[in-house]
Amino acid sequence: MTRTRAEVYLVCITLVWGSTFIITKILLQNVTPFVYTALRFSLASIIFIPFFLYKKIRLSKASILSGLFLGVLLFLGFISQTVGLKYTSASKSAFITGMSVVFTPFFQYIIYKSIPTMGNILGIFLVLIGLFLMTSPFDVNFNVGDAWTLLCALIFSIYIVYINVFSNKFEPSLLTIVQFLTNAILAIVFMYVLERPILVSNTLFFALMAYMVIMPTVVALFVMAKYQKYTTPTRSAVIYSLEPLFASIFAYLLKGEILNLRGIIGGFLILIGVLVSELTKNANN
Repeated sequence: MTRTRAEVYLVCITLVWGSTFIITKILLQNVTPFVYTALRFSLASIIFIPFFLYKKIRLSKASILSGLFLGVLLFLGFISQTVGLKYTSASKSAFITGMSVVFTPFFQYIIYKSIPTMGNILGIFLVLIGLFLMTSPFDVNFNVGDAWTLLCALIFSIYIVYINVFSNKFEPSLLTIVQFLTNAILAIVFMYVLERPILVSNTLFFALMAYMVIMPTVVALFVMAKYQKYTTPTRSAVIYSLEPLFASIFAYLLKGEILNLRGIIGGFLILIGVLVSELTKNANN
């Protein structure tokens, strides 16, 4: 596997993830967040289990615990993002979620005692300005959805650090199936504890849910676990920073969501901040 081919795969899954914001927002009109998450990961588990069994992978306590840990982080991240999408636009959700690659250096410092570079600090500064312009946190445009999505970005920052650690130690398909099962079980439990489950199904719902299960869940998460190790974390982070751009395009094409000039400038600054942070880190390395 060449680095170029691996990076092409990562670009492809980033494009897929960019489509999920607006599709999830559409689905949440017919289903509650925990029911949605339970369906998504239960079906993903059913689809992925035969592939996992076919590979006849040897299990170990360390690999299962690592998968469980990643699964909990993924669950918390997805739930925060899903709840956030009920109250904010798909474009804003995508841009705020993109901040995770800028927050990552701080969690790297906590976990590895690796000090963020000046480029990281400059990137974070640019991102915060961009976030302010996009969400207007001091007026009515800043809502609870933005706060939930910011929490999602923080959680995914931790996830990014640990997926790099565990994917180099354990079989990607094992980590993937354990994450799927963990998310499915947790979603089912919290569905009955915290929600009054609602599901209004129709043809469009089933079509969009099938897409969400297969492409951004089964395919994308497995590709991430399998191929990210063939390139550097910095290059991967830069590739993932394309997600907000793709999300804005899908939001416009599918639902006509348009950012105003202030939002466009803010989104541009967020992308520049992400690139400055990650590319400067790469140069220093």
